[in-house]
Amino acid sequence: MRTLQLADKTVPVIGQGTWRMGEDRHQRQAEVEALQTGIDLGLTLIDTAEMYGEGGAEEVVGQAIAGKRDQVVLVSKVYPHNASRNGIPAACERSLQRMKTDFIDLYLLHWPGSYPLEETVEAFERLREAGKIGRWGVSNFDVSDLLDLNNAACATNQVLYNPQERGIEYDLLPWMQNVAMPLMAYCPIGQAGDLLSNPAILEVADRHDATPAQISLAWVLRQDGVIAIPKAVDPLHLRINAEAAQIDLSIEDELLIDSSWPAPLRKTPLSMV
Repeated sequence: MRTLQLADKTVPVIGQGTWRMGEDRHQRQAEVEALQTGIDLGLTLIDTAEMYGEGGAEEVVGQAIAGKRDQVVLVSKVYPHNASRNGIPAACERSLQRMKTDFIDLYLLHWPGSYPLEETVEAFERLREAGKIGRWGVSNFDVSDLLDLNNAACATNQVLYNPQERGIEYDLLPWMQNVAMPLMAYCPIGQAGDLLSNPAILEVADRHDATPAQISLAWVLRQDGVIAIPKAVDPLHLRINAEAAQIDLSIEDELLIDSSWPAPLRKTPLSMV
């Protein structure tokens, strides 16, 4: 598995997302086992948030990493409405309790909110100094938001990115690459849309004897400094995801995918889900 540096840690370029986990108690054991299988496959970066299942996903993560905490790099996110001087430490403590750990490797602001960024950063820094988090970062920030933040301590920005959603290539991704800030791509294989049935994706998949999901992941990872965090519960899907990092797309492959979703020629609003 290829790796890169994120928040002072060496992480795989493919991790595990947990959005929509923790919402159905009947799925809890399958979700726990899926995360554990992923860890065994080398997908040791786990991304979650207090928003996912209103804490349920963090509880799933807590069960999955029991006895394995030293093997994983743990990322969680705080709601913007909790991102105040007093709200962040309280939210962090709840997340720590749900995940049954005393340390979050990387703690993110889930999207820009109403509290001043200076106040949020101050609270993040106090958590770091107290040993509750290793580094902090942001999610769903556009270039203008990062310029407003203006803080070199920000470890990452997590945004929507896949072949159908490539608006960030116009300015956000180049900006982050220029300052050597890793980008975490959520929904890298789309979200219940037609991405995986697209003729171009299917043709490229056939060329590589791969699945459409693997091609979408390989496409995302063709960019420097990008980490993909797909969510999977099926053990087969986890193995497929893990193997995607080995696929190298050719120029012809990329041009074919471009024919369905061209690179952006102008600035567009940042997409979010």
